[in-house]
Amino acid sequence: MPQAQATTAARRLAEFATGLRYEDIPAEHVDRARQCVIDTVGACLFGSRLQWGRIVTAYARHYGSGGASRIMGTPHAVAAPLAALANGVFAHAFELDSLRKPGAGVHPGATLLPPALAIADELELGGKAVLAAFVAGCEVMFRIGVASRHSSEALGFHAPGLTGPFGAAVVAGRLLGLNAAQLSNALGIAGSLCGGLLAFAKAGNGAMVKRLHMGRASEAGILAARLALEGYEGPDTVLEGKFGFLETYCRDTDPARLTDGLGTRWETANICLKRYSCHITAHTPVQTMQELRREHGFTGDDIAQLTVLAGAKVLSHHALHEPKDIAAAQYSVPFCTALAAYHEAGDPRVFSERTLADARVMALCKAIRLGLLDDPQFRHSGWASRVIVKLKDGRELAHAADDFKGTPASPLTPQELQEKFLCMAADFSGAAALFDQLMALDAVGNCRTLALAGTAPATDRGP
Repeated sequence: MPQAQATTAARRLAEFATGLRYEDIPAEHVDRARQCVIDTVGACLFGSRLQWGRIVTAYARHYGSGGASRIMGTPHAVAAPLAALANGVFAHAFELDSLRKPGAGVHPGATLLPPALAIADELELGGKAVLAAFVAGCEVMFRIGVASRHSSEALGFHAPGLTGPFGAAVVAGRLLGLNAAQLSNALGIAGSLCGGLLAFAKAGNGAMVKRLHMGRASEAGILAARLALEGYEGPDTVLEGKFGFLETYCRDTDPARLTDGLGTRWETANICLKRYSCHITAHTPVQTMQELRREHGFTGDDIAQLTVLAGAKVLSHHALHEPKDIAAAQYSVPFCTALAAYHEAGDPRVFSERTLADARVMALCKAIRLGLLDDPQFRHSGWASRVIVKLKDGRELAHAADDFKGTPASPLTPQELQEKFLCMAADFSGAAALFDQLMALDAVGNCRTLALAGTAPATDRGP
Protein backbone atom coordinates (compact mmCIF):
# COMPACT_ATOMS: atom_id res chain seq x y z
CA MET A 1 0.00 0.00 0.00
CA PRO A 2 1.57 3.36 -1.00
CA GLN A 3 2.55 5.68 1.83
CA ALA A 4 0.35 8.77 2.25
CA GLN A 5 2.01 11.87 0.90
CA ALA A 6 2.64 14.66 3.41
CA THR A 7 0.70 17.86 2.93
CA THR A 8 3.02 20.55 1.62
CA ALA A 9 2.84 24.26 2.34
CA ALA A 10 1.67 25.00 -1.21
CA ARG A 11 -1.22 22.57 -0.83
CA ARG A 12 -2.29 24.03 2.51
CA LEU A 13 -2.07 27.59 1.22
CA ALA A 14 -4.02 26.65 -1.90
CA GLU A 15 -6.75 24.99 0.16
CA PHE A 16 -7.06 28.07 2.33
CA ALA A 17 -7.07 30.50 -0.59
CA THR A 18 -9.68 28.64 -2.62
CA GLY A 19 -11.89 28.02 0.39
CA LEU A 20 -11.90 31.59 1.70
CA ARG A 21 -15.25 33.36 1.33
CA TYR A 22 -15.75 37.10 1.40
CA GLU A 23 -18.12 36.60 4.34
CA ASP A 24 -15.35 34.85 6.31
CA ILE A 25 -13.08 37.89 6.28
CA PRO A 26 -13.40 40.17 9.33
CA ALA A 27 -14.70 43.60 8.37
CA GLU A 28 -11.58 45.44 9.54
CA HIS A 29 -9.42 43.38 7.20
CA VAL A 30 -11.75 43.93 4.26
CA ASP A 31 -11.44 47.63 5.02
CA ARG A 32 -7.64 47.42 5.15
CA ALA A 33 -7.64 45.67 1.78
CA ARG A 34 -9.95 48.33 0.34
CA GLN A 35 -7.63 51.10 1.55
CA CYS A 36 -4.71 49.36 -0.14
CA VAL A 37 -6.70 49.02 -3.37
CA ILE A 38 -7.52 52.74 -3.35
CA ASP A 39 -3.93 53.69 -2.61
CA THR A 40 -2.68 51.44 -5.41
CA VAL A 41 -5.08 52.84 -8.00
CA GLY A 42 -3.80 56.32 -7.16
CA ALA A 43 -0.21 55.14 -7.54
CA CYS A 44 -1.10 53.58 -10.90
CA LEU A 45 -2.63 56.80 -12.20
CA PHE A 46 0.51 58.69 -11.21
CA GLY A 47 2.78 56.02 -12.70
CA SER A 48 0.90 55.92 -16.00
CA ARG A 49 2.23 59.39 -16.78
CA LEU A 50 5.92 58.64 -16.36
CA GLN A 51 8.39 57.74 -19.08
CA TRP A 52 8.78 54.10 -18.02
CA GLY A 53 5.00 53.82 -17.70
CA ARG A 54 4.50 55.06 -21.24
CA ILE A 55 7.16 52.68 -22.59
CA VAL A 56 5.45 49.67 -21.01
CA THR A 57 2.03 50.89 -22.20
CA ALA A 58 3.33 50.90 -25.78
CA TYR A 59 4.68 47.37 -25.31
CA ALA A 60 1.38 46.13 -23.84
CA ARG A 61 -0.60 47.65 -26.68
CA HIS A 62 1.75 46.20 -29.29
CA TYR A 63 1.42 42.62 -28.06
CA GLY A 64 -1.89 42.61 -26.19
CA SER A 65 -4.40 44.29 -28.48
CA GLY A 66 -7.92 42.90 -28.59
CA GLY A 67 -8.26 42.22 -24.87
CA ALA A 68 -10.82 43.62 -22.43
CA SER A 69 -8.50 44.46 -19.51
CA ARG A 70 -7.83 48.15 -19.04
CA ILE A 71 -4.51 49.90 -18.64
CA MET A 72 -5.24 52.36 -15.84
CA GLY A 73 -5.12 56.04 -16.62
CA THR A 74 -5.33 55.40 -20.35
CA PRO A 75 -8.14 54.70 -22.82
CA HIS A 76 -6.54 51.38 -23.80
CA ALA A 77 -7.63 47.79 -23.13
CA VAL A 78 -5.40 44.79 -23.79
CA ALA A 79 -5.10 41.10 -22.93
CA ALA A 80 -5.16 40.47 -19.18
CA PRO A 81 -1.48 39.49 -18.71
CA LEU A 82 -0.32 42.64 -20.53
CA ALA A 83 -2.69 44.85 -18.53
CA ALA A 84 -1.33 43.31 -15.32
CA LEU A 85 2.22 43.97 -16.53
CA ALA A 86 1.51 47.62 -17.31
CA ASN A 87 -0.48 48.33 -14.16
CA GLY A 88 2.10 46.56 -12.00
CA VAL A 89 4.80 48.81 -13.46
CA PHE A 90 2.57 51.85 -12.87
CA ALA A 91 1.93 50.91 -9.25
CA HIS A 92 5.65 50.61 -8.49
CA ALA A 93 6.64 53.39 -10.87
CA PHE A 94 7.44 56.04 -8.30
CA GLU A 95 7.93 54.38 -4.89
CA LEU A 96 4.35 55.14 -3.85
CA ASP A 97 3.03 51.61 -3.37
CA SER A 98 2.22 49.60 -0.27
CA LEU A 99 4.16 46.96 1.64
CA ARG A 100 4.14 45.11 4.98
CA LYS A 101 5.24 46.20 8.43
CA PRO A 102 7.37 44.60 9.73
CA GLY A 103 9.02 44.30 6.33
CA ALA A 104 8.92 40.95 4.57
CA GLY A 105 9.90 41.72 0.99
CA VAL A 106 6.35 42.13 -0.32
CA HIS A 107 4.43 44.85 -2.19
CA PRO A 108 0.75 43.86 -1.91
CA GLY A 109 -0.84 46.63 -3.95
CA ALA A 110 1.57 46.47 -6.87
CA THR A 111 1.48 42.67 -7.22
CA LEU A 112 -2.06 41.73 -6.15
CA LEU A 113 -4.29 44.46 -7.56
CA PRO A 114 -3.05 44.47 -11.21
CA PRO A 115 -3.93 40.80 -11.83
CA ALA A 116 -7.16 41.20 -9.85
CA LEU A 117 -8.43 44.09 -11.95
CA ALA A 118 -7.19 42.54 -15.19
CA ILE A 119 -9.15 39.32 -14.60
CA ALA A 120 -12.14 41.21 -13.18
CA ASP A 121 -12.29 43.31 -16.37
CA GLU A 122 -11.92 40.23 -18.56
CA LEU A 123 -14.67 38.25 -16.79
CA GLU A 124 -16.82 41.21 -15.63
CA LEU A 125 -16.48 40.33 -11.94
CA GLY A 126 -17.56 42.46 -9.00
CA GLY A 127 -15.81 44.28 -6.18
CA LYS A 128 -16.42 41.62 -3.53
CA ALA A 129 -14.65 39.02 -5.66
CA VAL A 130 -11.69 41.38 -6.11
CA LEU A 131 -11.45 42.15 -2.39
CA ALA A 132 -11.68 38.50 -1.36
CA ALA A 133 -9.01 37.54 -3.89
CA PHE A 134 -6.83 40.43 -2.71
CA VAL A 135 -7.06 39.25 0.92
CA ALA A 136 -6.34 35.64 -0.05
CA GLY A 137 -3.29 36.74 -2.03
CA CYS A 138 -2.12 38.88 0.85
CA GLU A 139 -2.43 36.07 3.38
CA VAL A 140 -0.38 33.71 1.20
CA MET A 141 2.24 36.15 -0.09
CA PHE A 142 2.91 37.77 3.28
CA ARG A 143 3.51 34.37 4.89
CA ILE A 144 5.98 33.45 2.15
CA GLY A 145 7.79 36.74 2.74
CA VAL A 146 7.87 36.22 6.51
CA ALA A 147 9.19 32.67 6.07
CA SER A 148 12.02 34.08 3.95
CA ARG A 149 13.04 36.31 6.86
CA HIS A 150 13.45 38.99 4.20
CA SER A 151 16.88 37.51 3.53
CA SER A 152 16.72 37.39 -0.28
CA GLU A 153 18.06 40.92 -0.63
CA ALA A 154 21.24 39.98 1.21
CA LEU A 155 21.92 37.78 -1.82
CA GLY A 156 21.18 40.58 -4.30
CA PHE A 157 17.58 39.76 -5.24
CA HIS A 158 14.77 42.32 -5.13
CA ALA A 159 12.50 40.40 -2.78
CA PRO A 160 9.07 41.62 -4.00
CA GLY A 161 9.91 40.35 -7.47
CA LEU A 162 10.33 36.90 -5.91
CA THR A 163 7.32 36.80 -3.57
CA GLY A 164 5.04 38.65 -6.00
CA PRO A 165 4.35 35.85 -8.50
CA PHE A 166 3.01 33.65 -5.70
CA GLY A 167 0.56 36.28 -4.45
CA ALA A 168 -0.47 37.21 -7.97
CA ALA A 169 -1.09 33.53 -8.82
CA VAL A 170 -3.42 33.23 -5.83
CA VAL A 171 -5.39 36.31 -6.88
CA ALA A 172 -5.66 35.26 -10.51
CA GLY A 173 -6.36 31.65 -9.57
CA ARG A 174 -9.26 32.55 -7.33
CA LEU A 175 -10.85 34.82 -9.91
CA LEU A 176 -10.39 32.22 -12.65
CA GLY A 177 -12.09 29.61 -10.47
CA LEU A 178 -9.20 27.23 -9.83
CA ASN A 179 -9.72 24.44 -7.32
CA ALA A 180 -7.17 23.73 -4.59
CA ALA A 181 -5.19 21.20 -6.62
CA GLN A 182 -4.98 23.55 -9.58
CA LEU A 183 -3.93 26.47 -7.39
CA SER A 184 -1.22 24.33 -5.80
CA ASN A 185 0.07 23.74 -9.33
CA ALA A 186 -0.13 27.48 -10.01
CA LEU A 187 2.06 28.14 -6.98
CA GLY A 188 4.48 25.51 -8.25
CA ILE A 189 4.61 27.26 -11.62
CA ALA A 190 4.97 30.71 -10.01
CA GLY A 191 8.14 29.57 -8.27
CA SER A 192 9.84 29.30 -11.66
CA LEU A 193 8.70 32.80 -12.63
CA CYS A 194 10.38 34.70 -9.77
CA GLY A 195 12.83 37.43 -10.71
CA GLY A 196 14.41 40.77 -9.96
CA LEU A 197 17.98 41.82 -9.17
CA LEU A 198 19.30 44.69 -7.07
CA ALA A 199 22.11 45.43 -9.52
CA PHE A 200 20.58 48.87 -10.13
CA ALA A 201 21.32 49.84 -6.52
CA LYS A 202 25.08 49.54 -7.07
CA ALA A 203 25.58 50.19 -10.79
CA GLY A 204 25.03 53.94 -10.83
CA ASN A 205 22.76 53.51 -13.85
CA GLY A 206 19.73 51.59 -15.07
CA ALA A 207 17.60 52.03 -11.94
CA MET A 208 14.50 52.28 -14.16
CA VAL A 209 14.49 48.47 -14.27
CA LYS A 210 13.33 48.36 -10.65
CA ARG A 211 9.91 49.56 -11.80
CA LEU A 212 9.57 46.48 -14.00
CA HIS A 213 9.81 43.95 -11.19
CA MET A 214 6.24 44.35 -9.89
CA GLY A 215 4.80 44.34 -13.39
CA ARG A 216 6.51 41.07 -14.19
CA ALA A 217 5.31 39.56 -10.91
CA SER A 218 1.72 40.60 -11.68
CA GLU A 219 1.93 39.21 -15.20
CA ALA A 220 3.51 35.98 -13.92
CA GLY A 221 0.59 35.33 -11.61
CA ILE A 222 -1.88 35.30 -14.49
CA LEU A 223 0.42 33.10 -16.56
CA ALA A 224 0.77 30.59 -13.71
CA ALA A 225 -2.95 30.50 -12.91
CA ARG A 226 -4.13 30.23 -16.51
CA LEU A 227 -1.68 27.41 -17.28
CA ALA A 228 -2.71 25.56 -14.13
CA LEU A 229 -6.37 25.92 -15.12
CA GLU A 230 -5.57 24.09 -18.36
CA GLY A 231 -3.74 21.27 -16.58
CA TYR A 232 -0.14 22.51 -16.48
CA GLU A 233 1.69 21.24 -13.41
CA GLY A 234 4.22 22.62 -10.96
CA PRO A 235 5.93 21.05 -7.90
CA ASP A 236 3.95 21.26 -4.67
CA THR A 237 7.22 21.39 -2.69
CA VAL A 238 8.04 24.69 -4.42
CA LEU A 239 8.21 26.63 -1.16
CA GLU A 240 9.93 24.50 1.48
CA GLY A 241 11.31 21.58 -0.55
CA LYS A 242 14.74 20.78 -1.96
CA PHE A 243 15.74 23.49 -4.46
CA GLY A 244 12.49 25.27 -3.63
CA PHE A 245 11.96 28.97 -3.03
CA LEU A 246 13.27 29.15 0.53
CA GLU A 247 16.38 27.07 -0.13
CA THR A 248 17.27 28.73 -3.42
CA TYR A 249 16.41 32.40 -3.01
CA CYS A 250 16.94 32.99 0.71
CA ARG A 251 19.89 33.18 3.07
CA ASP A 252 17.88 32.60 6.26
CA THR A 253 14.45 30.96 6.52
CA ASP A 254 11.69 29.79 8.85
CA PRO A 255 9.51 27.29 6.92
CA ALA A 256 7.04 26.94 9.79
CA ARG A 257 5.90 30.50 9.15
CA LEU A 258 4.53 29.53 5.71
CA THR A 259 1.25 28.34 7.22
CA ASP A 260 1.42 29.61 10.80
CA GLY A 261 -1.87 31.11 11.95
CA LEU A 262 -3.52 30.54 8.57
CA GLY A 263 -7.16 31.57 8.83
CA THR A 264 -6.88 32.79 12.42
CA ARG A 265 -4.20 35.49 12.31
CA TRP A 266 -4.85 37.91 9.47
CA GLU A 267 -1.70 39.14 7.77
CA THR A 268 -3.79 41.75 5.94
CA ALA A 269 -3.66 43.73 9.19
CA ASN A 270 0.05 44.34 8.52
CA ILE A 271 -0.46 46.23 5.25
CA CYS A 272 1.47 49.49 5.34
CA LEU A 273 0.78 52.46 3.08
CA LYS A 274 3.61 54.80 2.18
CA ARG A 275 3.50 58.47 2.99
CA TYR A 276 6.38 59.61 0.81
CA SER A 277 7.53 58.78 -2.71
CA CYS A 278 10.73 57.02 -1.63
CA HIS A 279 12.05 53.73 -0.34
CA ILE A 280 10.51 52.66 2.94
CA THR A 281 13.82 52.85 4.84
CA ALA A 282 13.81 56.61 4.24
CA HIS A 283 10.34 57.19 5.67
CA THR A 284 11.21 57.70 9.33
CA PRO A 285 14.15 60.08 8.70
CA VAL A 286 12.10 62.02 6.14
CA GLN A 287 9.12 62.34 8.48
CA THR A 288 11.42 63.31 11.36
CA MET A 289 13.09 65.99 9.25
CA GLN A 290 9.73 67.41 8.18
CA GLU A 291 8.48 67.50 11.78
CA LEU A 292 11.68 69.10 13.13
CA ARG A 293 11.55 71.76 10.42
CA ARG A 294 7.95 72.65 11.23
CA GLU A 295 8.54 72.67 14.99
CA HIS A 296 11.81 74.60 15.06
CA GLY A 297 11.58 76.76 11.95
CA PHE A 298 14.77 76.00 10.05
CA THR A 299 15.66 75.01 6.49
CA GLY A 300 18.46 73.02 4.96
CA ASP A 301 20.58 76.16 4.68
CA ASP A 302 20.61 76.41 8.51
CA ILE A 303 22.09 72.94 9.03
CA ALA A 304 25.73 72.70 10.08
CA GLN A 305 25.80 68.93 10.43
CA LEU A 306 23.23 66.18 9.83
CA THR A 307 23.51 62.59 11.07
CA VAL A 308 21.16 59.70 10.42
CA LEU A 309 21.47 56.55 12.50
CA ALA A 310 19.59 53.64 10.97
CA GLY A 311 19.51 49.87 10.49
CA ALA A 312 22.18 47.75 8.85
CA LYS A 313 20.26 47.50 5.57
CA VAL A 314 20.38 51.27 5.14
CA LEU A 315 24.16 51.15 5.41
CA SER A 316 24.48 48.23 2.98
CA HIS A 317 21.77 49.07 0.40
CA HIS A 318 20.57 52.66 0.78
CA ALA A 319 23.65 54.76 1.53
CA LEU A 320 24.01 56.41 -1.89
CA HIS A 321 25.51 59.88 -1.41
CA GLU A 322 25.66 60.71 -5.12
CA PRO A 323 22.67 59.12 -6.90
CA LYS A 324 22.75 59.58 -10.66
CA ASP A 325 19.04 59.33 -11.51
CA ILE A 326 15.77 59.87 -9.72
CA ALA A 327 15.05 56.15 -9.24
CA ALA A 328 18.38 55.70 -7.46
CA ALA A 329 17.75 58.92 -5.52
CA GLN A 330 14.44 57.57 -4.19
CA TYR A 331 16.39 54.53 -3.00
CA SER A 332 18.93 56.73 -1.18
CA VAL A 333 18.33 57.62 2.47
CA PRO A 334 20.83 60.54 2.35
CA PHE A 335 19.14 62.08 -0.70
CA CYS A 336 15.60 61.70 0.66
CA THR A 337 16.59 63.17 4.03
CA ALA A 338 18.36 66.09 2.36
CA LEU A 339 15.33 66.69 0.14
CA ALA A 340 13.10 66.79 3.23
CA ALA A 341 15.32 69.50 4.70
CA TYR A 342 14.41 71.83 1.84
CA HIS A 343 11.06 70.68 0.43
CA GLU A 344 7.61 69.40 1.37
CA ALA A 345 8.20 65.68 0.89
CA GLY A 346 4.51 64.75 0.88
CA ASP A 347 4.20 65.84 -2.76
CA PRO A 348 5.62 63.09 -5.02
CA ARG A 349 6.41 65.67 -7.70
CA VAL A 350 9.24 67.05 -5.57
CA PHE A 351 11.14 63.80 -6.12
CA SER A 352 12.26 65.01 -9.51
CA GLU A 353 15.24 65.47 -11.77
CA ARG A 354 15.04 69.16 -10.92
CA THR A 355 15.55 68.40 -7.22
CA LEU A 356 18.30 65.95 -8.11
CA ALA A 357 20.04 68.85 -9.88
CA ASP A 358 19.57 71.21 -6.90
CA ALA A 359 23.08 72.03 -5.67
CA ARG A 360 21.87 72.71 -2.13
CA VAL A 361 20.12 69.35 -1.80
CA MET A 362 23.05 67.44 -3.29
CA ALA A 363 25.62 69.20 -1.09
CA LEU A 364 23.67 68.23 2.02
CA CYS A 365 23.17 64.70 0.65
CA LYS A 366 26.91 64.24 0.25
CA ALA A 367 27.61 65.66 3.72
CA ILE A 368 25.12 63.52 5.69
CA ARG A 369 26.75 61.19 8.16
CA LEU A 370 25.30 57.69 8.37
CA GLY A 371 25.74 55.34 11.30
CA LEU A 372 24.26 52.20 12.80
CA LEU A 373 21.32 52.72 15.15
CA ASP A 374 22.32 50.82 18.28
CA ASP A 375 19.24 51.26 20.43
CA PRO A 376 17.62 48.30 22.26
CA GLN A 377 14.22 49.92 21.75
CA PHE A 378 14.55 49.51 17.97
CA ARG A 379 16.73 46.40 17.79
CA HIS A 380 14.20 44.41 15.78
CA SER A 381 13.09 47.21 13.48
CA GLY A 382 14.52 47.70 10.01
CA TRP A 383 12.80 51.06 9.53
CA ALA A 384 13.70 52.91 12.73
CA SER A 385 16.08 55.85 12.64
CA ARG A 386 17.47 58.62 14.77
CA VAL A 387 18.07 61.99 13.13
CA ILE A 388 20.51 64.42 14.76
CA VAL A 389 20.53 67.97 13.42
CA LYS A 390 23.19 70.49 14.45
CA LEU A 391 22.19 74.01 13.38
CA LYS A 392 24.51 76.88 12.60
CA ASP A 393 23.04 78.87 15.50
CA GLY A 394 24.29 76.25 17.96
CA ARG A 395 21.05 74.33 18.55
CA GLU A 396 21.15 70.54 18.41
CA LEU A 397 17.92 68.68 17.69
CA ALA A 398 17.41 64.92 17.76
CA HIS A 399 14.49 62.55 17.36
CA ALA A 400 14.07 58.80 16.93
CA ALA A 401 11.10 57.10 15.26
CA ASP A 402 9.92 53.68 14.16
CA ASP A 403 6.48 54.60 12.84
CA PHE A 404 5.03 57.04 10.35
CA LYS A 405 1.59 57.83 9.03
CA GLY A 406 0.40 54.82 7.06
CA THR A 407 1.75 52.01 9.26
CA PRO A 408 -0.65 49.60 10.99
CA ALA A 409 0.00 51.42 14.28
CA SER A 410 -0.65 54.83 12.73
CA PRO A 411 -3.00 54.29 9.76
CA LEU A 412 -4.15 57.01 7.39
CA THR A 413 -7.56 58.42 8.22
CA PRO A 414 -10.16 58.32 5.41
CA GLN A 415 -9.47 62.01 4.82
CA GLU A 416 -5.70 61.46 4.67
CA LEU A 417 -6.21 58.54 2.29
CA GLN A 418 -8.35 60.72 0.06
CA GLU A 419 -5.79 63.54 0.17
CA LYS A 420 -3.00 61.20 -0.90
CA PHE A 421 -5.16 59.67 -3.64
CA LEU A 422 -6.14 63.06 -5.05
CA CYS A 423 -2.52 64.22 -4.91
CA MET A 424 -1.39 61.17 -6.89
CA ALA A 425 -4.28 61.57 -9.34
CA ALA A 426 -4.11 65.37 -9.51
CA ASP A 427 -3.58 65.43 -13.29
CA PHE A 428 -6.72 63.39 -14.00
CA SER A 429 -10.29 64.59 -14.31
CA GLY A 430 -12.82 62.50 -12.45
CA ALA A 431 -10.40 61.44 -9.71
CA ALA A 432 -12.77 62.41 -6.88
CA ALA A 433 -15.60 60.38 -8.39
CA LEU A 434 -13.29 57.38 -8.83
CA PHE A 435 -12.26 57.64 -5.19
CA ASP A 436 -15.92 57.46 -4.15
CA GLN A 437 -16.45 54.40 -6.37
CA LEU A 438 -13.49 52.64 -4.79
CA MET A 439 -14.64 53.47 -1.27
CA ALA A 440 -17.80 51.51 -2.10
CA LEU A 441 -15.99 48.74 -3.99
CA ASP A 442 -17.93 46.02 -2.18
CA ALA A 443 -21.10 47.25 -3.84
CA VAL A 444 -19.68 47.34 -7.38
CA GLY A 445 -21.31 44.54 -9.35
CA ASN A 446 -19.04 44.79 -12.39
CA CYS A 447 -15.54 46.24 -12.11
CA ARG A 448 -15.74 47.44 -15.70
CA THR A 449 -17.95 50.25 -14.37
CA LEU A 450 -14.98 51.66 -12.40
CA ALA A 451 -13.84 54.87 -14.07
CA LEU A 452 -10.27 53.65 -14.52
CA ALA A 453 -10.20 54.73 -18.15
CA GLY A 454 -12.42 57.75 -17.69
CA THR A 455 -9.84 59.82 -15.84
CA ALA A 456 -8.24 61.39 -18.90
CA PRO A 457 -5.08 63.41 -18.16
CA ALA A 458 -5.42 67.15 -18.47
CA THR A 459 -1.76 67.45 -19.47
CA ASP A 460 1.02 65.08 -20.41
CA ARG A 461 3.84 65.64 -18.05
CA GLY A 462 5.66 63.70 -15.37
CA PRO A 463 7.24 64.87 -12.12
